[in-house]
Amino acid sequence: MHNVGGLTAHCCNSTGDPQLDGNATTTHRNVALLSVASELAPQITTSVDIDRRLQPALARLRLPSGLLQRVAGVNERRNWAPGQAFDDAAVTAGKRALAAAGIEPGQVGLMINTSVTRKHLEPSVAVRIHHGLGLPSSATNFDIANACLGFVNGMTLAAQLIDSGQVQYAVIIDGEDADEIQTNTIERLGRPDINRKDFMSEFASLTLGSGAAAAVLGRADLHPEGHRILGGVTRAATEFNGLCVGSVDGMFTDAKALLKGGMELVVSAWTEAKRDWNWSGMDRYILHQVSDVHTNAIVKATGLDRSRVPLTYPLYGNVGPASIPITLAEEASRLTKGDRVLLMGVGSGLNTAMMELAW
Repeated sequence: MHNVGGLTAHCCNSTGDPQLDGNATTTHRNVALLSVASELAPQITTSVDIDRRLQPALARLRLPSGLLQRVAGVNERRNWAPGQAFDDAAVTAGKRALAAAGIEPGQVGLMINTSVTRKHLEPSVAVRIHHGLGLPSSATNFDIANACLGFVNGMTLAAQLIDSGQVQYAVIIDGEDADEIQTNTIERLGRPDINRKDFMSEFASLTLGSGAAAAVLGRADLHPEGHRILGGVTRAATEFNGLCVGSVDGMFTDAKALLKGGMELVVSAWTEAKRDWNWSGMDRYILHQVSDVHTNAIVKATGLDRSRVPLTYPLYGNVGPASIPITLAEEASRLTKGDRVLLMGVGSGLNTAMMELAW
């Protein structure tokens, strides 16, 4: 049951009988979001620019220009300046979030990096960010990777540790660099052996953008000014693990199957969540930022009020796990005390997660 005064997790089917069906509901009793901050990449790459670079391929394949704007709704995306690193940007976002929360680095007991981007397999991205933030040696640090849901998953884990008394303050952080995959994709799509099917399977790569974000979590009883993290649900459909596979070389997607599987998963989680939550009248729905097609499908499938769904992908593209906190940071100034906010998204694999905040 949904109980803000306690911490619960259970798996049930639609009748309420326990079973391992991949659905979990979690509630938190004493956790608040103290701040959220973003660091936007400074260089702007327009979809017109990308069309211009792809013009020979578009002409050869008899594809129209403007697909990124008309189909995905992405007009621009951001790229890092020469010499600028995604993890340095993540450190900048983290410092900004700590300053906004009024928390000193020495008070932090946990730092979770949720970046998809990584330049090497080891050490973790987290160690560079831990050092860059000047966190104490007593602060646990590690990476969590779960495609575009990593940031919300990191918030959930940190909230559980704060509730348990293991940690007093946690920083969740993410930095993404889409520059290399963007360059590699455009170069590959220009090859003469690429056909229309190949082109469309890589279309989603052209919507990606670079950016960074960070959030600070702490005990709600120590920070009445904070925004309570009430809890949420997660659900998995890992039979669809091959529908979107990405690396720095490119991201290859079965867009039709991915959308169908993702919407079935969202509707399933949304329906089961009704046992414990009422999310039909939230003041804001902060969705993972993908495209017009994805957003319209979620709005229709769950009956959301479209006017309460702020969008950042038209200007920033899909910034992976950083998309949700970037959008929340942009929307924060328009939220008022008492507003109900739902973070929600679908990540490759497939997984979905939804988390409620009381602003």
